[in-house]
Amino acid sequence: MMGKLLRVELMKIRRKGFWFLTFLGPIGVVALQVVNYSVRWDYLRTLSDDHWLFYLENVSGFTPLALVLGIAILTSFMASIENETNAWKQLLALPVRKTSVYLAKFTVLSGLLFLASVLLCLATLVYGLTLDFGGGVPIIELLEYSFYPFFAALPILALQLWVAMVSENQGWPITVGVLNVILTYSAFSLPDWAFWKWPTLLNSWEEPMYSGLMGLGVGLVIYMVGMMDFVRRDVK
Repeated sequence: MMGKLLRVELMKIRRKGFWFLTFLGPIGVVALQVVNYSVRWDYLRTLSDDHWLFYLENVSGFTPLALVLGIAILTSFMASIENETNAWKQLLALPVRKTSVYLAKFTVLSGLLFLASVLLCLATLVYGLTLDFGGGVPIIELLEYSFYPFFAALPILALQLWVAMVSENQGWPITVGVLNVILTYSAFSLPDWAFWKWPTLLNSWEEPMYSGLMGLGVGLVIYMVGMMDFVRRDVK
């Protein structure tokens, strides 16, 4: 049954711009560095002896905002598909659990964001190789900067999906999405416990993995709370 629900969700997002946004985010982040290094190549090379690491840090500076903005747009789009077609009653009238419906939507959104992380990793690597920094590619750091933000942003995804799924007025998900973006933009001034800071991979331990692990744990908790709230509510 879960496989059928996933196929249904994937069919719903066809021709809705989901795939375009999934590709646009990571490509756009790397494209900013294409412009940056094209215009300021000589200057940027003087700022650090470790050119690869400095380049990865430049890319990662834009990743959290792109990720959180993508979460806000994709979750709002997904919930609006059901609201616009008035399909909630028909969907939940089928012999399926509401928990399965919720899980299917979360899985599809997580899959799209994970795909975006894969594309970010590949695009970052390809453009970095064209810059001819010399030395070996820091694979570990490349993977950390590409995938840890995804895991660290899971609480934001879980919260955003929760609001989108239970709100009849889609203005609420948009408002929450804007607040998430603003708080992520202000992450440098937030304490370590604020999960909007975690996608930046900054913490007092100076260990990016901790941000990813905290995001994974807290994201699961918020997902469970949101799912239970969705299950107990009446069908829209």
